[in-house]
Amino acid sequence: MPMFFTLLFVTFALSVLVSFMVVQIFKSPLGEIFKRIIQDAISMAWQKYIIFATYVVGISGGVRIYDLERYITARHKDAEILELTSERWTIEIYRTIIETLQSIAWMYLIVFIFTLIAYVIVRGFELKNSHKAVTHHSDDKHDGQ
Repeated sequence: MPMFFTLLFVTFALSVLVSFMVVQIFKSPLGEIFKRIIQDAISMAWQKYIIFATYVVGISGGVRIYDLERYITARHKDAEILELTSERWTIEIYRTIIETLQSIAWMYLIVFIFTLIAYVIVRGFELKNSHKAVTHHSDDKHDGQ
């Protein structure tokens, strides 16, 4: 039983560490994207929310409670409780890293799809407004001649 708590702590700590590393890698790009799309102080709030969500998604993806329960309770009435061997430790650590990254990758994919859509909309309005300004400016030149 104490090995289970150690495994739980290790998978949690590893998920936090991997999530932290991903946050550090994507913090600046996320900030730039949100500043570009949401040209307001609220862009920083969105960035903080995505960082928070990264930790939640990463940790919940990396620490798979249902899978870890195999080491404290049997799945079926006649089944044995799995023993935590060094091979299983290796698999659990590997699985924690991969599942953490996979969970965050899916979340970021969804975020980036929506930000891409928002960027296209914002860019469309910018082009439309700049086209109106150019048209309006050229009309002023023709009126003055």
